[in-house]
Amino acid sequence: MKPVFLIHYHEVNLKRGNRQWFETRLQRHAERLLSGLAVERVHRFAGRMAVYPRGDGPTAEIRCRLRWLSGVANFAEAREVAADLDVIRDSIAGLIAGRTFKSFKIDTRRGTKNFPLSSQQINENLGRFVQQLTGAAVRLDDPDLTCHVELVGKRAFLFFEKTPGLGGLPQGTGGQALCLLSGGIDSPVAAFRMLRRGCRVRFVHFHSFPQTTLESQDKVRKILSVLSRYQLESDLDLVPFLELQREIVAFTPPALRVLLYRRFMMRVAEVLAGRAGAAALVTGDSLGQVASQTLDNLRAVSAAVAAPIFRPLIGDDKEDIIRTARQIGTYGISILPDEDCCTMFVPRHPETMASIARLEEAERALDIPRLVESALSAAVHETVAPDFAVE
Repeated sequence: MKPVFLIHYHEVNLKRGNRQWFETRLQRHAERLLSGLAVERVHRFAGRMAVYPRGDGPTAEIRCRLRWLSGVANFAEAREVAADLDVIRDSIAGLIAGRTFKSFKIDTRRGTKNFPLSSQQINENLGRFVQQLTGAAVRLDDPDLTCHVELVGKRAFLFFEKTPGLGGLPQGTGGQALCLLSGGIDSPVAAFRMLRRGCRVRFVHFHSFPQTTLESQDKVRKILSVLSRYQLESDLDLVPFLELQREIVAFTPPALRVLLYRRFMMRVAEVLAGRAGAAALVTGDSLGQVASQTLDNLRAVSAAVAAPIFRPLIGDDKEDIIRTARQIGTYGISILPDEDCCTMFVPRHPETMASIARLEEAERALDIPRLVESALSAAVHETVAPDFAVE
């Protein structure tokens, strides 16, 4: 019996005329994600994909990395045998040896229809065999053990458990966007939501060094080393924001400061996105979570740029966001203490219902093109590699 990881697609199966393109992207990303591990090959066939480990090497790392592969509904650590009923019986007998179970069922799927028996006939045949071998009862609902049999041409794949995949669409199929990454809990989750939809995400982080420490930049790098598991590397622009903040504080009303910060961040991000070919901006805004994220304020911030702004978390509450952050591994990093640039010079009573006209009036005191260009000219670009180690 040959060990193999059998991968089942998520939404790729719905793509019809474009399905081959999506499958090719998924296979290429899987090959890159598993590069350097003991993998013999990644093979695509009959609406599935198989990863063949090399020899009898360890498979734990392969299993771990497959959880970061978007476009996958589930995967299973299977055994490949000949599509022959006698061989399948013998193989099942070997696989269930040593397992303890009082009930079971056989679940057969035929990826190709050239096997002489139907799926139901195979279920009945193998069910009788396992029942006679073990004395266990057949139970179709909630059995102790489910034996999956998938028949594809001359091959059969046998396995007992399916591991849920990431879902979504293959990396590289959803275009490119630029995410404003703060180092907090929300924006990494927003970026993950876009990554899961097959979007390649670039990042920009605004900092107030040397007024603040380098901790926020270090946090962002650590967060990106986790998010890069989903796209293998991440482009990051670090933009100094302190001088721009000082001018806003000096020449505009205190209640509008945070919104003006965010409007200038959007302007800088829009230019960076245009240079990189990114089609949209992404933020971690959640409606009503803080003063700057009321509907009026979000509208006023969005008005500063022409680029579309995606807010994947807009309808989520904090518990939803924290739950996802824990699942993807960014929460423990995000809650580390740091000094974020938006906490600098924050007014005691920020505006919650700003109008676009009022913000534009306040900005007349500022040289917008000069400030944007100054921030852009001081930006530093980095590429962050993935950290595949899991604690």
